[in-house]
Amino acid sequence: MGDTRFTRRRFGLGAAALAGTGLAMPMLSRPAFAAPVTLRMSSSLPSDPNSAHWVWYDQFAKNLKAKVGDQIMVNYFPDNQLGKEADIVGQVKLGIVDMMISGSSIWATVAPEVGVLDLGFLFPTLEASGTKLDGPAGQALNKIFADKAGVEVLAWAVSFGGRNVTARAPAPTPAELKGMKIRVLPVPNFVATLKAMGAAPTPMSLGEVYTGLQTGVIDGAEHDAPTVLALKWYEVAKQITLTRHIYNPQTAIISQRALKKIPANLQGPFKEAAAEATRYQRGKAAEIETAAFATLKNNGVATVEADRAAYRALVLPLWNEFATQYPSTKPILDAIGES
Repeated sequence: MGDTRFTRRRFGLGAAALAGTGLAMPMLSRPAFAAPVTLRMSSSLPSDPNSAHWVWYDQFAKNLKAKVGDQIMVNYFPDNQLGKEADIVGQVKLGIVDMMISGSSIWATVAPEVGVLDLGFLFPTLEASGTKLDGPAGQALNKIFADKAGVEVLAWAVSFGGRNVTARAPAPTPAELKGMKIRVLPVPNFVATLKAMGAAPTPMSLGEVYTGLQTGVIDGAEHDAPTVLALKWYEVAKQITLTRHIYNPQTAIISQRALKKIPANLQGPFKEAAAEATRYQRGKAAEIETAAFATLKNNGVATVEADRAAYRALVLPLWNEFATQYPSTKPILDAIGES
């Protein structure tokens, strides 16, 4: 056994020498903990149980808490608190805002190929608008998001129902819809779809729709029933025509810069929390749509079935036009069309 006193003396001299140089001895007994990762997530919709965004985020936050505790915090900013969607898209791309949940449509302003999801009558059912993107179509789109926008898709969630025409007058056929000023998202295929259906598409932000309906600037708007309920459009427009012209996927997106903030050992649980929230949100969609229509009916809203075959026939030529303009979307259309 060595001389313990000599060893201790050498240790003490070494510590004194380090102190003289201004260097501290390493505190090996104190474990190092990474600081919690805090991310910001934007949404254009309110924190409402009828909001497809909120239902996904709320479940995601619960899942994340259960998996990683407070090591990752995602703060949610609804109602365009961080800015309008058109601006937030660019900020997420640059990593200024970490995350965003929105309809897929707004991303066509950065990656035009994503607009394939805005083609009218693309998905036959609400359920298909989620499950069809779990396969090759979604994988191809994920690559487009990464290559063109520098972001990653965390979730292909769903809207809470098909998009219908909410207006002061019903429009069961293209003849009734002809010339009606209908609010649409300011993205090309929404505009093209409503124009092909016979409407006069009018791009406008969500926050301006209520006043636009109230003052007659627009005749109607197109969206799913829970959004009509959440944004109270039913107070100024009492007719819903069940066109179900678009089942618009809801995308939860994270910037690649934000993803790099998350330690490697936590990225798996983070993505698992998102996947579980997506399954939960999809499972709630039909139930929430049915309940929303019941509430709208109790508030004096009337619904009428549309001649979907007539509307669809007017819109289908847009598919070939889009695939010709963006050839990389042809396999996506084929994959979605497979039974």
